[in-house]
Amino acid sequence: MTLYNFDYVIERKGTDAVKWGGLTSIYGADDLLPMWVADMDFPAPPEVIEALEQRIRHGVFGYGMASFEFYQSIRNWVQKRYHWSIEDEWIIPSSGVVTALAFAIQALTEEGDEVLIQTPVYPPFNQMIENNNRVVVTNPLLLHNGKYEIDFDDFEKKLQSGVKLFILCSPHNPVGRVWTGDELEKMGKLCAKYDVKIISDEIHADIIFKPNKHRPIANIHPEFEQFVVTCIAPSKTFNIPGLQASVMIIPNPDIREKVQKAQSKVGFHGLNILGRVALAAAYNHGEQWLEDLLVYLQENRDFAMAFIEKDIPNLQVIAPEGTYLMWIDCRRLGLDEEELKKRLVEKGKLALEPGGKYGVEGTGFVRMNIGCPRALLEDGLNRLKTALL
Repeated sequence: MTLYNFDYVIERKGTDAVKWGGLTSIYGADDLLPMWVADMDFPAPPEVIEALEQRIRHGVFGYGMASFEFYQSIRNWVQKRYHWSIEDEWIIPSSGVVTALAFAIQALTEEGDEVLIQTPVYPPFNQMIENNNRVVVTNPLLLHNGKYEIDFDDFEKKLQSGVKLFILCSPHNPVGRVWTGDELEKMGKLCAKYDVKIISDEIHADIIFKPNKHRPIANIHPEFEQFVVTCIAPSKTFNIPGLQASVMIIPNPDIREKVQKAQSKVGFHGLNILGRVALAAAYNHGEQWLEDLLVYLQENRDFAMAFIEKDIPNLQVIAPEGTYLMWIDCRRLGLDEEELKKRLVEKGKLALEPGGKYGVEGTGFVRMNIGCPRALLEDGLNRLKTALL
């Protein structure tokens, strides 16, 4: 029996939410059901809300600093969930994982350097590389029998070609893979062989469906800690991305110093007070809420997959092993990306992420956010059926 209720639908319109308020600018209509942006439609854990309310009632919001509790909450969470012992000095705050990617790219590469990503992948990977005048190199994932795999021959060739940095998405957004220990070890050893550093975006690490298990790549082998920057956050896990609190875990002191220097160049000095409070409360008191959430999300996943298999058989769902994002193959419909989007918006009144945003390999796919009450999910699936049948 679960303690928390995820069925309650909360009105989010009029709250400056990108997901609900940005429909007209992105999709040209505001009467759509938004299942695109990767935040959930659940309130944060009550323990987090209570901690924020208590801090707000204090009433004074002067300059703040990270407390012992802040660092301890992160250390304890990483140890308990992933059996990785980390030290306080390894923890470097960042306002978000995308910001952390930018800092690490600036710190660990020079303009014109090549940076490797595995497409289809979260669009800011590509954007942060290009915005910082680096060169994007892709190692496209291979779709075999409904599951994405790594092309290790191509991966090694790209590392040999002079790549300086590899950005890993673990678990992978949008395809939902939770990389196995063997896959992570193979990637890590190849990066070590060719002296390629790794930024590992592990923002979805807590959203894992049984029997899969997340392992931080830095903790796969002792030597990996020396060339991996691990990015984590409570934002996806506890639905608090708007509070802008994340951290980088950087065991190597030279890399850590370079990243901190990149932060100092733009005047970044730490997280805001409420972000720190929410992070510590989530990691200290949110575990039961998360366990209940995982049960609910896995039921959402199974419900959506069964619905599509029965009612929209021309679509193929890539079963997510982690994340609350569902990657759906629409290529059998024979529609180009614009026609697919048009039918979703005009016929289905549904906002989904077009797969082409994630790289050319995503063309013909859509990404659906299933992190919502079951009633919204069922509504979205019926809209998908209306749009595409």
